[in-house]
Amino acid sequence: MAKATNNLKKRFGRSLTDNALTRYVTFSALYIAQGIPEGITYFAIPAWLAMNGKSALEIAAFVGVVGIPWSFKILIAPLMDRFTFLAMGRKRPWVIFGQLGLIVSFLNIGLVPDPINNLSALMVAGFFISLFGAFQDVATDGMAVDVIPPNEQARANGLMWGTKTIGVSASLVIGTWLINTVGFSIAVSSLSVAVAAIMFFPIYFTERPGEKSMPWTAGTASPDSKQTQLRSWKHIFRSLYKVVRLKSSVVFGVGVLMVGIMFGLIDTLLPIFTIQELGWTNTFFSQVFSITSVIGGILGMVIGGYLVDYFGKIKMLTLYLGILAILITVFAFIPNLWGNNIIIYIFILSYYTLFTFLCIAVFASAMHLCWKTVAATQFTLYMALSNVGRASGSALLGVLKTNFSWEWVFIFIAIMPIIMVILIQFINFTKHRDQVDSFVVLNQTLVAPPVIKE
Repeated sequence: MAKATNNLKKRFGRSLTDNALTRYVTFSALYIAQGIPEGITYFAIPAWLAMNGKSALEIAAFVGVVGIPWSFKILIAPLMDRFTFLAMGRKRPWVIFGQLGLIVSFLNIGLVPDPINNLSALMVAGFFISLFGAFQDVATDGMAVDVIPPNEQARANGLMWGTKTIGVSASLVIGTWLINTVGFSIAVSSLSVAVAAIMFFPIYFTERPGEKSMPWTAGTASPDSKQTQLRSWKHIFRSLYKVVRLKSSVVFGVGVLMVGIMFGLIDTLLPIFTIQELGWTNTFFSQVFSITSVIGGILGMVIGGYLVDYFGKIKMLTLYLGILAILITVFAFIPNLWGNNIIIYIFILSYYTLFTFLCIAVFASAMHLCWKTVAATQFTLYMALSNVGRASGSALLGVLKTNFSWEWVFIFIAIMPIIMVILIQFINFTKHRDQVDSFVVLNQTLVAPPVIKE
């Protein structure tokens, strides 16, 4: 056993900053953990509610409430930038806290009595799953910006988002099967086991050499962490203001808000549309969604990051958004073919493959716009805007479907990526990095990442 542990240490290393393989494996595992609550709350439970005759308005309300905590990320991130236990790293203590909260939350949702007729309690339980998921998400992203070198960011985001997609799909398929087999309570509670298993990674691997694995073990704070850590709210918000008021930051923020609305509309729409409009079962929907999502996730892991690195962020964002707008618009104009399952398969596969590739490009772009000093807060601001859009889109679906046909709902959705295509043409990554590199906080000049292709 000791020999196997020593071999593990030699191959992977205990420090995320010292070993690329350690970084890839750890962040991929943590993103699987992020996918598990999303697969259950955004897809499995809405599909189960649709199967049990709940209206689009009720299901949209559930998804909207579950999405609210993801908008709180902008409040969580400054807390993490300001307070931490540096001896264990800048963000790793918060990752562990989020994971623990997810375990307890999954156990708690299984205690909701008669959930199908008790949507209010179900919403509250789902809210807390998302709340701790948001803690884990913010901490993981902040840690990624801190320890992943700029030349690995696109590749790492490909792996991270691909594994998250696999986590979403696996939790949807397994969760749906368990709900239909052993009942809702046991099914959702059992997912805490998977989240608990992933706890190994943030506990075993440290951010930097010499740090504590746990509070009671040996180790000290890294000099790099001490230098980067801000000690006052004034410096955090002053630094954040300096970087987010830059033109590229503002434009990118509005763009991800629009795309978030698209994500929320489609994610909430699909279980309702396929089950109540097309007559699918929740099991059939989960199988189709999972297979297509896993294909998209694998493609994202294999080539998603490479394409962004090779062709540049702006070009790939424009391409993905343009194809998505065309895909959704074409689908809106062929309602006579919606009864053909092959057409639906192609649409879902195409959308979620493009969705995965788009998320990889968006995440890589957001990381490159970040300033390390306030990385968690700045990156989270972008993601919070996306999540505000997603929660708004989820809630908006009920209103749209109540007043318009499915065709018009799809046309409305297609407008969102078009808006972002226009906006991102005003982003200049090179100029933005030059401006960020000129900033000085606490008399420390930050190191600039290499120039990238646009």
